Amino acid sequence: MIESVILSIVVPCYNEEGNLIPLVTAIREALSPLQIAYEIVIVDDCSKDKSWEILQKLGAEDSRIRAQRFVKNCGQSAAFWCGIQAACGQYIATIDADLQNDPKDLPKFLEALKDADCVVGSRVANRAKGDNWLRQLSSKIANGIRNKITHENVTDSACCYRVFKRECASNLKFFKGMHRFMATLFKIEGYSVTEIPISHHERFAGKSNYGVWNRLFASSYDLFAVRWMQKRMFHYQVKDRIN
Repeated sequence: MIESVILSIVVPCYNEEGNLIPLVTAIREALSPLQIAYEIVIVDDCSKDKSWEILQKLGAEDSRIRAQRFVKNCGQSAAFWCGIQAACGQYIATIDADLQNDPKDLPKFLEALKDADCVVGSRVANRAKGDNWLRQLSSKIANGIRNKITHENVTDSACCYRVFKRECASNLKFFKGMHRFMATLFKIEGYSVTEIPISHHERFAGKSNYGVWNRLFASSYDLFAVRWMQKRMFHYQVKDRIN
């Protein structure tokens, strides 16, 4: 464990053997000028390729790289949640392993975090550079539906690239699909959320594990669960205590 970690970068991994070394290299290059203590927490969602072997090698070479592996495949939400719970940092970043999210944007996230509890990335302006028309269309429709039901105005609600204060996640309730709604869940808990434009690239290596079905239909049940929480959650603060 690294003492006094400022930033924890949490990465879910499923069959990402071709991306792990370039990703770690890119994170190092992005954070080196900041001279802050950081760690990279990678959760292997029971990959079928050589991802775990590569993670073992990376971890042996650099103690800032911490990795965990599931017994069975549990999905992206579980991998994110496992990594968030294991993170030691004052701030936590979540980022996909495929390098469509650019680690060079991390300093920009940290700067924006001075004025909010959570900063989420928006790929809308640059999406044409990394996705085909079908993925762009499905994402646009999915974002519209999510915002309509949850009364949100986040332009890229499914973007997993975000940085937040660790206390934002302290009271979250884990459920499958929660990674798509973390900005809304943070707001439910009373935290402030802002959005910044980020870069978006083609997948560096391997194949995407998510398609049109995930964007348009898989989150339907989750949407109504989040809406229910928005209506039913309540907050309180204790003013004084005796004994």
